[in-house]
Amino acid sequence: MSVSDPSAFEVVDVLIGDLPGVAVRGEIELATAQELSAALDERIRGSCGPLVVDLSAVDFLDSCGIHCLVRARALLGREERPLAIVCPSGNVRRVLELTGIDELVALYDSSDELAGG
Repeated sequence: MSVSDPSAFEVVDVLIGDLPGVAVRGEIELATAQELSAALDERIRGSCGPLVVDLSAVDFLDSCGIHCLVRARALLGREERPLAIVCPSGNVRRVLELTGIDELVALYDSSDELAGG
């Protein structure tokens, strides 16, 4: 598998605790951002309350991925619904912190931390 192999990208619907969300695997960049946005839009429309995006298995996140997350936060904000992101320490977490996403949404190191356990 090459570093930019979009076939390694996957988005699946998940429940983290009792919260709806999506788990993402692979790289979030230009070639995969549209798929992520579509999955987030669908999950937002099909759920209520907080939404969780689990980035634990994401290897790379660029500005296209940041745009997806900010857009999801804006859509949820229309209904005063929070967005939570599960993202352990590492390069992806660093990108989220450097871009200020951590000031817009809650970041959690693990799904256990999010669930309060």
